[in-house]
Amino acid sequence: MDILASDIGPEATYKLLTGIVVPRPIAWVTTISAAGVVNLAPFSAFTFVSNKPPMVGVNVGRKAGVMKDTGNNILAGGEFVVNIADDTLVEPVHLSAIEYGPETSEADLLGLATAPSIRVRPPRLEAAPISMECRLHRAIAFGDTGSQFMVGEVLLFHIRDGLLENGKIDTAKLRPLCRIAGPNYARLGEVLHMKPIAQTAKTVLSK
Repeated sequence: MDILASDIGPEATYKLLTGIVVPRPIAWVTTISAAGVVNLAPFSAFTFVSNKPPMVGVNVGRKAGVMKDTGNNILAGGEFVVNIADDTLVEPVHLSAIEYGPETSEADLLGLATAPSIRVRPPRLEAAPISMECRLHRAIAFGDTGSQFMVGEVLLFHIRDGLLENGKIDTAKLRPLCRIAGPNYARLGEVLHMKPIAQTAKTVLSK
């Protein structure tokens, strides 16, 4: 089957891409409004974009042409926290995707305790094994639907004791939650261990 991208609309394209680009990590983002309301929402268009300084990026779309509360809060306040959920938090992650007005705190609604951040105003989630306090670096618009890729510089990492070993996160202990197509999620599953590849100049091997 061949599908010409220009023949399908934004909704059909979204359904297609979210089934192709899998699994996706989830940025469970906390922001705070000018009125002091803590907003919480999950985003699976999420990745890291730099290691010096550390930066992560989240794609924030629009609903019926209106920017989501997360995006409005980031653009207005310039700060956000990316929380990383483990698989025990799948239900609140899923429920936090429900659209509410800016006067509603999803964290409060779901009974999720927050803790004060150190470098930014939005709080982090106490239940999250990892949280990253971020300051907005740049928001870049892409496409025709008004979505923006919001890149934040990570100012501080909160990491649960026992997850960091020799400078690396023990992924098996983290038990990260990931997103696949539709209202579906996945766990880490089997880890395939390969030999490390030395990051040095390569020479062509003769046959």
